[in-house]
Amino acid sequence: MRLRFACRAVLGIGLAVVVCGLAGHSLVAAITGGLAALLALFTVTDPTVRGQAVTTALLPAVGFPVLALAALLHDHPLARDTAFLAVMGAGVYARRWGPRGHSLGVFAFMAFFTTQFLHTLPGQLPELYSAVALSLLSASAVRFGLWCYERRLTAPAVPAPPAGTGLARITTRQAVQAVTGGAVALMAGQLMSDQRWYWAVGATWWVFVNTASRGETLVRGFRRVLGTLIGIPVGLAVVVPLHGAPVPTALVVAAGVFGIFYTAAVSYTWMMFSVTVMAGALYGSLGVLDPGLLALRLGETAVGALGAMLAVLCVLPVTTHATTDAWIQRALRCVHACTEEAAARLSGSAAADPAPRIAELESLLGRVRLSLAPLVHPLSPLRARRARAGHVLALLDECAREVRGLASVAADPEASHDARLAAACWRVENAVEALTGRTAVASAVPAHPAVTEPALAHLHSLERALAELAAPLHSSPGAPLVTA
Repeated sequence: MRLRFACRAVLGIGLAVVVCGLAGHSLVAAITGGLAALLALFTVTDPTVRGQAVTTALLPAVGFPVLALAALLHDHPLARDTAFLAVMGAGVYARRWGPRGHSLGVFAFMAFFTTQFLHTLPGQLPELYSAVALSLLSASAVRFGLWCYERRLTAPAVPAPPAGTGLARITTRQAVQAVTGGAVALMAGQLMSDQRWYWAVGATWWVFVNTASRGETLVRGFRRVLGTLIGIPVGLAVVVPLHGAPVPTALVVAAGVFGIFYTAAVSYTWMMFSVTVMAGALYGSLGVLDPGLLALRLGETAVGALGAMLAVLCVLPVTTHATTDAWIQRALRCVHACTEEAAARLSGSAAADPAPRIAELESLLGRVRLSLAPLVHPLSPLRARRARAGHVLALLDECAREVRGLASVAADPEASHDARLAAACWRVENAVEALTGRTAVASAVPAHPAVTEPALAHLHSLERALAELAAPLHSSPGAPLVTA
């Protein structure tokens, strides 16, 4: 999946840049179009192909006005900075509307960022609009026409964001944090450079993307700085000798794009390494690359990450414990729902289907892993809690395996219903309610005689895993699994 994702990105972005070149656009417009195609292919993550197409079509609706606003305010620093922070806050707040809101928010922010990167003036807007439109059409032709592999896949389940109103809503709190961190990064970045200050604001923005607690934000900030630090010497070694030669530079940019898409799902550090190398190649093509510029990029990135960290620690903090606890509870409830659907299917109900619940469980476990990342990080000094978190993840993965096995048995039309299934499902339900309700849980692991009936065997294993979860989740009443 990651290989197809990355190869399609190189093809789509490459086609977008070629089309911009054939249309007679300048290098600046071609770079703008290429970045628009990259964002469309990278950030649009609606669960259905139709939803992805609609979101992609809506990107210009938020991108074009922001491009115009940023270009018009280019010579008015105070108004420009205020507008930049407002777009940043709105982009984070838009996450409350799910994947589409997230995509549109990212595109709006990056539209403003790109005008700073390329020093866009109002007179350039018609060409940039044309380049962005052509690039989005080209990327869409590849994604939805030439290579739409998602049509053959089951649409992934997207967990709904945590509920809440006002400042109790996580997206609202994060919007306030992002604006605060962005303001700190903007002021510090301008002290470092009055030309490249926007790097610091961009670093703050990307540290906040796809995070939901201060622990996640701190880890992401560290990884962003580390990836940039590793990428700078490699960028210098690879890009400087090219002296801006078009063909080799294009190959380096393509390699950077491939690395971004291929590593994004597994390593933010290596994704940032790829971003840094790609950015170095782009600056080389513009003829402004030198070691001092890349060193400045590292400094601005560090300042931006620091701004984000200060904001999440000091302004309306969203604790890692609260976020993790909420996702674990949702995952456990989903385990019960999966079991219930599978048992109903085994009982003869044709309407029961555990498959959608299985997909939802996989998405929820992904969120649990992301939320626990600060604690299971190798540099975490909290060894006892790190071990505890690792134990919880292992047991949740075991629950998922048993539920998948149970669903597989239920899908067999010849599977027979065992009268003991109802009792086993009832015990699973009680175990989940005890874990999610913070009530007393039996510490003893249930002992069951060996069974040959596959569904019952999966249910017994699921019971054991749920019973073992009680220890790491509830062993010390009042003590959170992760740092509060």
